[in-house]
Amino acid sequence: MQDKAKRYSNIKYTLTVIESAYILLLLFLFLSSGLSGKLSIWLNKYVLSYIVVPAYLAVVSIGYYFLNLPLEFYQSYILEHRFSLSTQSLRDWSYDQLKTLGLSFLVSLILVMAFYIILRYTAAYWWLAISAFWIFFSIILAKVLPVLVIPLFFKYKKLSDELLRERIMKLAERMNVKLLDCFEIDFSKKTLKANAAFVGVGNTRRVILADTLKDKYSYDEIEVILAHEFAHCRLKHLLKLIVINSLSILVIFYLIARTSIYALNLFGLASLSDIASLPLIFIYFILLSVIAQPLEAFVSRSFERSADSLALETTGLKDAFISTMNKLSEQNLSDRSPNPIIKFFFFDHPPIDERINSAKDY
Repeated sequence: MQDKAKRYSNIKYTLTVIESAYILLLLFLFLSSGLSGKLSIWLNKYVLSYIVVPAYLAVVSIGYYFLNLPLEFYQSYILEHRFSLSTQSLRDWSYDQLKTLGLSFLVSLILVMAFYIILRYTAAYWWLAISAFWIFFSIILAKVLPVLVIPLFFKYKKLSDELLRERIMKLAERMNVKLLDCFEIDFSKKTLKANAAFVGVGNTRRVILADTLKDKYSYDEIEVILAHEFAHCRLKHLLKLIVINSLSILVIFYLIARTSIYALNLFGLASLSDIASLPLIFIYFILLSVIAQPLEAFVSRSFERSADSLALETTGLKDAFISTMNKLSEQNLSDRSPNPIIKFFFFDHPPIDERINSAKDY
């Protein structure tokens, strides 16, 4: 099973690297070939001014989707079926792809439109105003995620197991975590993997259990999983992550403001206000995200260790925690003991074996 998990994980890591390099290459070629500039000129000539940005973004989004489709199809459909993790039909997968494309376009359009509007009407500190809007919008997205986004992909209902629900609500009360309610989703219609989440902000905060977890794990195992999720809230990890992400957005836009003139000259572009320069903004975000990934993974692993400790301290369910880790590693084909380099770059959670050893010493 571990050999199988390592093969699966190594393929996923390789595809992640390939995908990042591929999109950077496409963006570079799109800019350096002059295609971005030609598209901008054509749209400004033949399309009403107020729909130039949506039209440009639509062409780029659809073009990238089809250029990336073979890689996406292999990664999210063929690979998952090859390792017996997916239960999704090709038709359902295709339908999810369309929904994802539409949702991504809508979110991107809001952010990009805000970028150009703010850039047009603000002066030297435009990067600060744009950062503030993007940060605010990300918080709004976190709030509406369980209400508007998740139901697009899964059937959503209140947890039917009343005993389990009562146990979860008491755990939340014991850990001083405000919780709207507990829900379950039909994960098994798409995958055999298991998952649980504590999502939402304010009055949308809720527990979501995948049926692949709810039906196969004991009450103790589910409790210790959710104690871990509640621990993130109790330890203010969510707030800290918002601060970290906000600082990252500020840094990226500040760097764009200070250095973009050189990049614009490199590609023969006039200014950031020209829609033809949009791929350059994408390049900045991708490059800086790749550079920052090891640091972000390190911080995340630190948060996860703290959450494990508080979950064990609160519940005392050490045996249930260990059995949960073993089950999850098999069900999700997790690499229990990765190469240190792989861990450094890709792991936002401590490896399974490390978490189990820490629990044994608790």
